[in-house]
Amino acid sequence: MEDTLFKHINIEKQNTYVPDGLVKNPNEYGKIYDKMIEEQGGIDIQILGIGRNGHIAFNEPDEELVLSTHLTDLTKDTIEANSRFFDSIDKVPTKAITMGLGTIMKAKKIILMANGKNKAEVMGELLKGDKVTTRLPASLLLLHPDVTVIMDKEAAELYKKTL
Repeated sequence: MEDTLFKHINIEKQNTYVPDGLVKNPNEYGKIYDKMIEEQGGIDIQILGIGRNGHIAFNEPDEELVLSTHLTDLTKDTIEANSRFFDSIDKVPTKAITMGLGTIMKAKKIILMANGKNKAEVMGELLKGDKVTTRLPASLLLLHPDVTVIMDKEAAELYKKTL
């Protein structure tokens, strides 16, 4: 986040909070992280990307979704998508610490960003806006009162066809 966003915008470092993926006790860390957010007065702006499978903040599609910050297993699709950041797919983490959907949904404002043709299908499905399901975690954002969606032309391809 530092390299791709924070150093390019006007924000003070002490006003940014990203979970530390290298902690020794992820379960305890998740509790501390959520408490810290609460003590700071909550999240003003939550910026999210969306995975090809509809995950947000590594909350992968599943039968159940966790509300609080937690350690999660990444799907094969997410591991493959993140392999571009590593020398080998064998070096891609298979787990991640992620904010839970309950923590995310408490944010005052959410910005969901999608770019690239590989996001067109999931954005088309999401923006139909006719159902909320744990199989498409981003669909829970349809219940939030203040979400802004930003897409490039490629990601908006299927959505534009329905207009």
